[in-house]
Amino acid sequence: MELFDAHCDTLTRCLREGTRLAHNAGNIDLERGRALGPWAQFFALFPEPDVIPGGGASPETVFEVGCRFFEEELSANGDRMAQCRTGAEIRTALDAGKCAAVLSVEGAELLGCSLEGLEAGWKRGVRAVTLTWNYANALSGSIVEETERGLSPQGRAFVQRMGELGMLVDVSHLSDPGFWDVAELVKGPFVATHSNARAVCPERRNLTDDMFSAIVRSGGVAGLNLFRAFVGEPATVDGAIAHIEHFLSLGGERSICIGGDLDGCGDCFPDGITGIQDLGSLYEGLLRRNYSEMLVHAIFFDNLMRVVNEVCTM
Repeated sequence: MELFDAHCDTLTRCLREGTRLAHNAGNIDLERGRALGPWAQFFALFPEPDVIPGGGASPETVFEVGCRFFEEELSANGDRMAQCRTGAEIRTALDAGKCAAVLSVEGAELLGCSLEGLEAGWKRGVRAVTLTWNYANALSGSIVEETERGLSPQGRAFVQRMGELGMLVDVSHLSDPGFWDVAELVKGPFVATHSNARAVCPERRNLTDDMFSAIVRSGGVAGLNLFRAFVGEPATVDGAIAHIEHFLSLGGERSICIGGDLDGCGDCFPDGITGIQDLGSLYEGLLRRNYSEMLVHAIFFDNLMRVVNEVCTM
C-alpha cells in the first residue's frame, strides 16, 4: 500500500506535547507510517500560539519555531525521512525507503498574509497553504468567521503569487464565497486537503456537490477527512467510505485523495481508526466493495501525486 496523505497536524502536536516524530503517542509517527509501505505526507504548521512556552506567540513566530522543529526532525531522522519540494523529490525519497515529507501551512497568518511571507515560506519548502483556518484573516473570511466574505484584493494577489511559485492553494476552512473566488482565479488544479461531502454529512466544513465538481474540473483533489464530526453517522470506516463513494458518483475517480487530519482532531475518529496504522482498513474496505486495485491506489496515492507533479515543479 502506497499512501500520500494531504494533511496532518503532527508537527504542532509534537511541539505542544514535547514529543518527536520518530515515536509518539499521537496519531502519526515515523515508525507506524513507514510500516504501512511507501509513504508521503504533507506536514502542516498550524497557528497555535500555545505551542510556544508561555503562549501568546505571534503566528509568524509559531511558523519560525515550527520550521526549526521540522528541520531538527529531518536531521535527527535522516535515514528514514526526507524533505521534498517536488514530485521528483518525493519519488526519490520513496525509492530510498524514506517518508517523503512536504511542508504546508494551515492559516496564511503564519506567513503574515503577505507576499514577502509567502516567498519566505516557499524558500523554507512550504508547498501548500490552507488560506484560512477557522478564523478570518486578511486574505478571506472563513467557514466560521466572516462567512460571507470572499477573497480580498490582498487575498487575490496572494493566490496569484502561489500559482507563480508552484504552490497548492488549499480551500479547506475557507468561506464559501472565498472558495468560489479561488475556483475562478486559479488557472490549474486547486485542492481541499481535508474536506468531506456536505451531502453525506451536512457540516459546513464539508464540500457541496458543486464545490467538489469545481475541484474536479480544475484537475485538483479533495482529501477524505477522518474527523468524526465531519464523517457524520455512522461514525465508522463504512461511514468514511460513504464520502468517497459520493465523490465517485460525481465523477471523482481522479479527484479524491486521503487528507486524514490526523493529530488535528484529538482522538475523535471513526470507530476502528486510532492512527495512521489503521488506514489500511479504508483501503481494504474499498477493495471489499469490488473497487479496482487501480482506483483504490489512485485514491490513496496517485491522485495527489499527479497534482503535486503538475503544480510543485520548483
